Amino acid sequence: MRRLIVGLAAASAACGTLPEPAPSPVVMIQTDAGTISVALALDHAPVTVCNFLSYVEAKDYDGGAFFRTVVRQTNTANPNPIDVIQAASKRGVEDGARPPIALERTRDTGLNHRAGAISMARDGPDTATSSFFIVTQDTPSLDFGGARNPDGQGFAAFGRVISGLDVARRIQMSPADSEEKLTPPVAIRSIRLVGVTPAHCRP
Repeated sequence: MRRLIVGLAAASAACGTLPEPAPSPVVMIQTDAGTISVALALDHAPVTVCNFLSYVEAKDYDGGAFFRTVVRQTNTANPNPIDVIQAASKRGVEDGARPPIALERTRDTGLNHRAGAISMARDGPDTATSSFFIVTQDTPSLDFGGARNPDGQGFAAFGRVISGLDVARRIQMSPADSEEKLTPPVAIRSIRLVGVTPAHCRP
């Protein structure tokens, strides 16, 4: 056993130390209700993260809003209730400024929709553009194989809230009408990337 340990140490010295993984990009979401900081999982969901950052860099979310809240206790019309708040860019939920992106399924990314996850809104697979949502409680029905969407493909989680989950939960409990629309919407003042654009996302 001692020889094996010595051998492994020698091999490590010969090959050099492994590089540290690149830090996750972080964005700050400034809203009228407070600030939410999100670490983006670029290594796991690169298509989704780069798409999101393209809207961030163009300042398309400035002047947008969290416009929808879904609360598990009152979402009884669906057999798979969820806890989320949904946001749209300043062009609205049907933002067509960029082509829709391929769906990065949680089956493939290894991510999931636990409390604090940020994920992309969509209709069918490969239709997401700019609208995103934040999960306020563990909601596995949003993962691949979950039944929230009838197609069973789930949604593309692409990061996690690292501070400000209390802000997201406060937004979720704000007044809303019978169609889950916040009344009034909670304005997004800005979304900014902390640091420089990851090289992977540059044109």
